[in-house]
Amino acid sequence: MNSIVKDTLSITVITLVAGLALGIVQDITAGPIAQQQEKAKQEAYQAVFEDADSFEEFLPDETKQAVDLVTYLDENGYDAQTVDEIMTAKDASGETLGYAFTITSSEGYGGDIQFAMGVQNDGTLNGISILSIEETAGLGMKADTDEFKDQFKDKKVEKFTYTKNGAAADDEIDAISGATITTNAMTNGINAGLCAFRYVEGGAQ
Repeated sequence: MNSIVKDTLSITVITLVAGLALGIVQDITAGPIAQQQEKAKQEAYQAVFEDADSFEEFLPDETKQAVDLVTYLDENGYDAQTVDEIMTAKDASGETLGYAFTITSSEGYGGDIQFAMGVQNDGTLNGISILSIEETAGLGMKADTDEFKDQFKDKKVEKFTYTKNGAAADDEIDAISGATITTNAMTNGINAGLCAFRYVEGGAQ
């Protein structure tokens, strides 16, 4: 019996020490990880809004916004997309150039895809920058290539569609061969960002 008690106490002590050590390590690494993520996000914002001198958190005017953004996205069919952050892009004089968005699309083949996108005041999409993606190598991961991303660059459309037969208009993009799910996730995510832009720019009524 004494042996069982000793073994139980030993296991308990080891578990407590291991848990404490893990907690300490997590506390030590949490700060640097958060800083690195924030740095990556700021670099992505600058990449999609090269003319911007600074970025400030967008705060909606409650007198103009009749519904919240989540509801607005849901009503427009973007319930699988999340707008994680909206930043106002400003020039050196403080004038608003447009907005930078962090979007997460949950429809990826390998899980969530998170990216930044910049939209000018007139609705022109500057481009996108991938923050997190875990799609299939050689297929869905092609979403993070310039060949795919540049299809959205400098386009002013209400929403994009994808095709397997060759894009023939500004609002069409070529699907990634063998990766329709990833293409759909990215297209819907970008369209959700454009929807969020309309919410920010005009106010949801």
